[in-house]
Amino acid sequence: MLTEIALFPLSSVLMPLSRIPLQIFEKRYVDLVARCMRENEGFGVVWLQQGSEVSGGSLDLPDISQLGTNALIVDWDQLPNGLLGISIEGRQRFAVESVWREADGLIKAEVLLDAPPGKVALPNQYDGLAEVLKSLLRHPQVSQLNLPLDFADGWTVGFQLAQLLPLDESIKHALLGVDSLEQLLEELDKLLREMSGEEPA
Repeated sequence: MLTEIALFPLSSVLMPLSRIPLQIFEKRYVDLVARCMRENEGFGVVWLQQGSEVSGGSLDLPDISQLGTNALIVDWDQLPNGLLGISIEGRQRFAVESVWREADGLIKAEVLLDAPPGKVALPNQYDGLAEVLKSLLRHPQVSQLNLPLDFADGWTVGFQLAQLLPLDESIKHALLGVDSLEQLLEELDKLLREMSGEEPA
């Protein structure tokens, strides 16, 4: 079933079961955040593939991906610079079917929402991925995100690793589109081996 949601184009990919911080300063997005918090609603995060979405009143649609992640606001605060800071958590993926820009500049879309990822036990051969995730969580900036942790769940480990690793956003977007948990974990394992200089198996 098609669902109408507001879109928030970002230069970063948001993974399900992961969190990222945002600074909000454009009025259309301040209004969107206020409405979402008031009505306990989410919005869609889509990858801005090129250019910028910080525009005046342009009616042109930005170059966004057709696959995104529905997000909920899980924390907010006023930042030292006076801007609104929020933390958002990815829930489930969606496919963009149609997109348009409202009169206030906000981008909206009709999307097909996936079911949220269910819990699947992390296969034993990928225990090393959970250890890498644990080491990343010791970083102060990562620990501040208060991620929903479950090192026994394959999707949680896979998606959070994909979010936190220093990968190109195009690679993250490709990982977001993977439907098989085994394939996601295999790709991450291969990427980590490449990053550490190991020869592929």
